[in-house]
Amino acid sequence: MIRGIQFAEPQYLWLLLLIPLITGIHIYLSKKKPSFIRFSAFPVLEGYKPSFRQRFLILPFILRMFAIAAIVVALARPQSSSSGQNVTTEGIDIVISLDISASMLAEDLKPNRIKAAKKVAENFIDARPNDRIGLVVFSGESFTQCPLTTDHAVLKNLFNGIESGMLADGTAIGEGLATAVNRIRESKAKSKVIILLTDGVNNTGSIAPETAGEIAKTFGIRVYTIGVGTRGMAPYPFNTPFGIQYQNVEVQIDEPALKQIAEETGGKYFRATSTAQLKEIYADIDKLEKTKIDVTEFRNKSEEFYPLILLALILLGLDILLRNSILKSIP
Repeated sequence: MIRGIQFAEPQYLWLLLLIPLITGIHIYLSKKKPSFIRFSAFPVLEGYKPSFRQRFLILPFILRMFAIAAIVVALARPQSSSSGQNVTTEGIDIVISLDISASMLAEDLKPNRIKAAKKVAENFIDARPNDRIGLVVFSGESFTQCPLTTDHAVLKNLFNGIESGMLADGTAIGEGLATAVNRIRESKAKSKVIILLTDGVNNTGSIAPETAGEIAKTFGIRVYTIGVGTRGMAPYPFNTPFGIQYQNVEVQIDEPALKQIAEETGGKYFRATSTAQLKEIYADIDKLEKTKIDVTEFRNKSEEFYPLILLALILLGLDILLRNSILKSIP
């Protein structure tokens, strides 16, 4: 291969060795061939300079040698190749169902639970460019903030707009999960996943969390549940006439229900007691749900001997033209 060119029949290149052999024979025969011109005296040749024609008598032979070289290289069939890859991705459809109830303002995770959850989820989204991801938010009721999409820039903008208090207060875990199931159940993806994040106990809504989990199982949806909050008491900000005052409130998470949902659907339950731990949980989910990528390499080859044949014909044409015109020799 020479700079991206490879030869289909490289054995023909050995014929190039004939060119120096032919050149040597030609020089030998030229010197051996006697040439006689009768002069009455040598002074006649003083100051004699070869004419233009005499200087270029060797040109037809040079043209023939280059023509032979071009033909030999053409016989070796030079080819240029271009290669590339066809990448086929088999993405995973993921819906994040995020609790935005008032209790998510607790500051056991920094700066608070809801901001930490948003930031970590955005990093998770960035790490999965081939997946369709949607967003459901819930508190006392549930709402689809963003349907499944591969436009992750739009999705992250919608994440930034999430605030506690957007919906009626309460913790409707069953509603949040059911809405997420409804958004992903008709997906044609090989793998359908819901990440449910909450910090409380289901206390409102018409659908029990366990019932929503059974519905998810029916549609082959895997649910990863995350309980957010420290163990024991957590600082919670209260607005007072004297400004924001903090008071420790008890952290209550319905872990048995979250574990049951995860186990029944083939997912996993996680407990995040800090922002760092929440990051680790999303990293674990990222490893568990790998996107399948098939890479098919292709290579196209193009024959490049046509210009060489054309060059050889031009050189041979010039050879014949010169030998029969200005460089014509008389026997």
